[in-house]
Order: sequence, then structure tokens, then C-alpha cells
Amino acid sequence: MATCSPSKGLQFVLNCMFFALLALCSNAHAQNYPTKAIHLVVPFTPGGSTDILGRSIGQKLTQAWGQAVLIENVPGAGGSIGADRVAKSAADGYTLLMGHIGTLAVTPSIYPNLPYDPIKSFAPVAWIARVPNIMVVHPSVPVSNVRELVDYLHSKPNAINYGSGGNGSAAHLATEYFKLQSQTTMVHVPYKGTSPAVTDLVAGQIELVFTGAPAVMAFIKSGQLKAIAVSSKNRLASFPDIPTVQESGLKEFANFEADQWYGIVAPAGTPQSVIAKLNAQINASLNTPELKTRLQAEGAEATPTTPEVFGKLIVSELERWRPVVHSSKIKPD
Repeated sequence: MATCSPSKGLQFVLNCMFFALLALCSNAHAQNYPTKAIHLVVPFTPGGSTDILGRSIGQKLTQAWGQAVLIENVPGAGGSIGADRVAKSAADGYTLLMGHIGTLAVTPSIYPNLPYDPIKSFAPVAWIARVPNIMVVHPSVPVSNVRELVDYLHSKPNAINYGSGGNGSAAHLATEYFKLQSQTTMVHVPYKGTSPAVTDLVAGQIELVFTGAPAVMAFIKSGQLKAIAVSSKNRLASFPDIPTVQESGLKEFANFEADQWYGIVAPAGTPQSVIAKLNAQINASLNTPELKTRLQAEGAEATPTTPEVFGKLIVSELERWRPVVHSSKIKPD
């Protein structure tokens, strides 16, 4: 019969005590957290959707916990500079990243030598919101729905010039994904931002833009632009008459979805108890009428869920956008 030596028995007890102590320390850390200011890095300039959403969440966390949430705008290289700063920060819950589809799912395919890994470098905390894209055309374009647009593009390849906020922008990726799925061709006209692209669309200098709802909502309501479809699975509550791309009935769009999305991540290794506390408070904030109204004004839909679900989204979106980036040969500016 095998016996356990005293030394092995003692080591087993010590190991148990060590892991029990770790658990107690982690729980105590979470109970006291936060005891100082939290830094939320927004990897883009102030004023954009990522910044607006980050400040909205930061304000709610400050109100709930009485500790300041400091917004740090760290733009550059498609958001990778700010993301890398967070990836290399202490994993204690006091430095967070306001990430989005670009920094966590698209940029890794555009920048071959990215200094961080979107999966290994971060711990998912909370999925904040999704912002559906709306495809709009100038009224002179002789199409009114997705099926008519695809037929038009097949009969007249490259007849449409489409605008975006630049190479690798959400509008660029959404349109290239549409092209890839439908096997159609359009000419990309990159701008230095979404606003000038939409301005030229209204003026008839280009024919199509497929971008976030906030940038085009007013022009749809005024009749200056014609809405073709939304990129989400479901129609927008603010525009219930605009069908989804999936509703076109074309088999190539049966699973089409190309929304922008935003979420918070922490450095890998951040205690799960801290992540759970952050997630619970952020979800509670997203469910308040005030924040729901603010998000709707931005054309966004709150998406409170678990860190695990958000993590699966990041993985699936990396797989979705990699072939789009490669097929469209998108290069960093």
C-alpha cells in the first residue's frame, strides 16, 4: 500500500493554505476595489463615439463608487498605441481600455507587427454597445433596396464610388464585407473622417456610404439621403421602416451582420473578482434609463452581458474580419 511521507503531507497542506490565502486576498481586493482613481484609456481623439461612450460609462462608475474615472485619450496607429499602453499596464483593475471593433478585431489584421495580442493581452470586462451601420445612397442612384443595388452593381461594375472615414475604418470594412459577400465591385474613396464623406455624399460627389447610424440619421429624416438597409440582425427602433441586409432574401446575405461595437477590457491577469465587480456595475449603468437614452441618441444599443460572452464576440469578430481585410488588401495609412 502506498503511503504519504510526512514531507509530502506537509507540502500538500502548505499548498492548500497558499491557494486559500490567494483566494482571500483576491476577495478582499475586490471588496475594497476601487480605492483610487481608475484610468480609462480611449485610443482615439476626443469627440468620437468611442470617447463619448467611454465618458458616459466613466461618469456612471464615478457616481457609483465615489472614485474618479479619468479618461485618457491616446490616439495613433488605428488605436494600437493606446491599446498597447493598457496591455503593458499593471493587472490590478486601475487601467482599462475602451476598445472597439477596430482595436480588438480589425487592426490585428491590418498591422502585421502589432505590439499586443487582442486575445492574450487582455481580459474581457464588459460589452458596452453595438452601433448598427446604415447603408445610404444619394437620391440619384436608381436603387431602393439591397436586391436592386446588387443587380445594379452586377450590371455596372464599379459604377458606384463609396466613401468612408479612411482605410480600415468601420465604414470601409462594412462596405468591403458587403462587396465580398455579394461578389460586386465599387470604388473606395477614403476621407479623413466620416463627416466629410457624408458631406460629399449629400452633395452628390460620391454615391454611397455604409456607416454608423449617428452620422446619417438627420439626412435620412430630411430626405437628402436614401436609406437602403441596416447592418444588424434586427431593424432599428429609431428607423423601423429600414430593412436589414439579411431581409433582402439573397442567400449570400443570410448571415450578414456588420455592426460596430464597443467594450471595455483590462490587462490580462486582472483578478476575476475585480472583473466581476466592474462587469456588474457597468451592466447596472447600461440598464439605467438615462444611459439608455444617451446611447440611443448616439444610434447605439446597450449590450449588457457577461465577460465570457464579450470574449467570444472578440474571437468571432477576429475571424469574421480577417478575410475581409486580406481580400480588400487594406493597408495602414
